[in-house]
Amino acid sequence: MSRIAYVNGLYQNLSDAAVNVEDRGYQFADGVYEVCEIVGGKMVDFPRHMARLERSLRELRIATPMALTSLKVIMQEVVRRNRISYGIVYLQVTRGVAHRDHGFPSPDVKPSVVVTAKSLNFAKNQAAAERGVKVITTAENRWPRVDIKSVGLLPNVLARQEARDKGAYEAWYVDDKGFVTEGASCNAWIITKDGRVITKSAERGILSGITRAVLVEVLASLQLKLEERNFTPKEAADAAEAFVSSASQIVMPVISIDGNPIGNGKPGPTALRLRQEFHKFADIA
Repeated sequence: MSRIAYVNGLYQNLSDAAVNVEDRGYQFADGVYEVCEIVGGKMVDFPRHMARLERSLRELRIATPMALTSLKVIMQEVVRRNRISYGIVYLQVTRGVAHRDHGFPSPDVKPSVVVTAKSLNFAKNQAAAERGVKVITTAENRWPRVDIKSVGLLPNVLARQEARDKGAYEAWYVDDKGFVTEGASCNAWIITKDGRVITKSAERGILSGITRAVLVEVLASLQLKLEERNFTPKEAADAAEAFVSSASQIVMPVISIDGNPIGNGKPGPTALRLRQEFHKFADIA
């Protein structure tokens, strides 16, 4: 079955779907996006994703393209047409199509909306979590507004490729003060030997992850102590456990950083427990 995409009012075969060459998302990365996990054919934490979408649009002064209820209908329809049981749905909103000019186009220009969806292999993801993944560290080189979920992801692409070139799954950014910020496509966490769960505060310098927000609730329910603060690669190397979180991977245990094993070099019990408990707290509808 051909995959189906939604582009500016039309549902089309993915192979035929296209945007105008002068779409500002294509020419300037002038747009934002969201990715929702799909479980049982339903979107996970849609309200939180839409709240973050609206914030990103406001920060870039892009108009909301339509009512959020309409966006939800479109995203659900793309999921339905692609027969997704477990996977992700991707939403992208750009400033729209206009003659190339760095300044904003006329307010009459309508934002462009693209929605796609794809299936993921749950068994494969679960097997990866049971094995754990490796990460490397790399110097932070992104623009300061990483709190906006912009489609301008070239530094993230280079960081992820650096990780692959070194036989790792993910890269963690380290800022000019020597602290871990976040991953190329995830939030970064460690668990100390005395059981404290540590991740950087989302107030500034990282994206406020939706999966991250749900995990804060899971940690509270399990009465695990959370510290939202900076940590260094050395502190991570000395930790009992580490993991990353994102919509597509939920909680993924980290077993080594820059080639140094974390704990006993195997996925830790707390990370696996958080992965197991996550969907009990997520909003699935």
